Amino acid sequence: MFTIVDRQELTKRDMISLTVEAPAIARRIRPGQFVILRVNETGERLPLTVAYSDAVAGTITIIFQVVGKSTALLASLPIGDAIRDLAGPLGAVMEFENVGTVVGIGGGSGIAVLHHLLIGYREAGNRLIGVIGAREKDLLILENEMNRLCDRVIVTTDDGSYGMHGLVTDALKDLEEQGERLDLAVAVGPLVMMRAVCQMTRLYDLPTIVSLNPIMIDGTGMCGGCRCTVGGERKFACVDGPHFDGHKVDFDELMRRNATYSRDERLSLLSSVRRG
Repeated sequence: MFTIVDRQELTKRDMISLTVEAPAIARRIRPGQFVILRVNETGERLPLTVAYSDAVAGTITIIFQVVGKSTALLASLPIGDAIRDLAGPLGAVMEFENVGTVVGIGGGSGIAVLHHLLIGYREAGNRLIGVIGAREKDLLILENEMNRLCDRVIVTTDDGSYGMHGLVTDALKDLEEQGERLDLAVAVGPLVMMRAVCQMTRLYDLPTIVSLNPIMIDGTGMCGGCRCTVGGERKFACVDGPHFDGHKVDFDELMRRNATYSRDERLSLLSSVRRG
């Protein structure tokens, strides 16, 4: 059992942060790796990327959005309650190199993943520019944390309610047109956002890393549920990734596969709300 020691609601629309006691994972996990958890004995396995880890306190922090029954159940747990199973760290260990200036581009809950990755690039000595976006101001997360980590942060909102009115790709275009020297892009967020970023960075000949979030079950490469096509080859996000060269990812295929159970997730969440 893994006790919840802190819980925060980051937005008004079901973006939750949970800090959990997991000393063994906290000691070993590296930026970009993830965990798989089960809320209870009958729960499904949920892969979630760790946003922070504290080896001294023995805790990890996960940030997620409620999209189905299982995430709703996880979000309902109060401080002092416990998660039944927590396995990790999982995923390939990334090699962080000093490449110069890294622009991190994040949207939605992906900002949490991006923040952890940028910690790795900061520790390697890189200059960091953060571009974070949301549909509206109330859905934006971790702005203060990104400001503390990055040398420069640009905030965008689709509706113009805060920061720059536009998309993260608009901010990226502005950086390029201003002559900002960029050596690497790291994009994390909805698949449609990452695809748009990669289409743009390909034009700029800017190397781009993305963090994929395919359907995943066991997290060890055995089930094949998280398969994706990268550079024309079949990859498993759980063991080969979840981070890949964004210019080689078949996003159209991945978007089709990820939508397979979207209707079932909505119905499951609706039925659980009605029963509650």
